[in-house]
Amino acid sequence: MNDAPQPAAPIRLLVADDHMVVRAGIVGLVDAEDDMTVIAQADDGRAAVDAFRQHRPDVTLMDLQMPGMDGIEAITAIRAEAPDARIVVLTTYGGDAQAVRALRAGAKGYLLKTMIRGEMLSAIRAAHQGQDFIPPTMAAAIGAHAGQQPLSPREMEVLRMVANSGRNKLAAAEMGITEGTIKVHMKNILAKLEAKDRVQAVMIALRRGIIDLDP
Repeated sequence: MNDAPQPAAPIRLLVADDHMVVRAGIVGLVDAEDDMTVIAQADDGRAAVDAFRQHRPDVTLMDLQMPGMDGIEAITAIRAEAPDARIVVLTTYGGDAQAVRALRAGAKGYLLKTMIRGEMLSAIRAAHQGQDFIPPTMAAAIGAHAGQQPLSPREMEVLRMVANSGRNKLAAAEMGITEGTIKVHMKNILAKLEAKDRVQAVMIALRRGIIDLDP
């Protein structure tokens, strides 16, 4: 009778990213490891949710910016069905606001794609063990703004409109509200972001991932 311990089953991974080259790079890194394997891939958020339902991976690597359903929506949908799902975000966006939204949605880790070669494998193993994995630089960015009051959804909409239109009057017309209402919202936005003017507010919001601009 052989009582030797049997090797643990490899960590089964789902990779969701709309860029085929990124997915191929992740698969290449994972294939070089003995303790993990990619069992499924998805190129948008809806496909990620469907693939999770079909394969029930141990860990999911999730991009945030994908067509149709984005990564945060996909994380929310997956966690609604499987509260114990272990998801690590891989993104090009280093803003603390994006990270906070992903973590609140249920992500166990948050990595920039520039960190893939250095920290992705550690993040996968940590998530598989039920541990959170937030790199020190990202944790510091989150902590730096932890005490600030977040923008409301309406304030984010106003700031995005102002940023895209360039003028309060045009933003007001687009939203069907008065220019005075826009100005009240902008006053609150400037205070919350500690910005001196509209341009600085937009730059801060873009850098932190609070808003993005229409293509």
